[in-house]
Amino acid sequence: MILVPPQFEMEKTFFRLRYGERMRNERKHYTAEEKVAILRRHLLDKVPVSDLCEELGLRPTVFYRWQKEFFENGSAAFQSKERPARQVEEKQKRIEFLEKKVQTKDEVLAELMAEHIALKKSLGEL
Repeated sequence: MILVPPQFEMEKTFFRLRYGERMRNERKHYTAEEKVAILRRHLLDKVPVSDLCEELGLRPTVFYRWQKEFFENGSAAFQSKERPARQVEEKQKRIEFLEKKVQTKDEVLAELMAEHIALKKSLGEL
């Protein structure tokens, strides 16, 4: 029987736990609702990040990335659903205004061209 020094035994155990067991487990893909629930537990219930990560098998970097995305996109939660309808209405008004402007310009141009042709005819150039 060969005796393995304790330091190598610890390293083997660490390696097995760190890479062997984790690599065999499938990664969990959390939905947006689950991510918000996890963040809520930390922010409102004051559950430490280390406890959440250990409980859920998450890496802290993943948790902090979720938190960053949550705060960067948080303003979307406060936008009312009426806003897009109002924007569409404002754009429609702008389109109508521009169409009227183009129509007015076309009418003025047509009038100027008619006067130009009449002037050329009177001068005998046409």
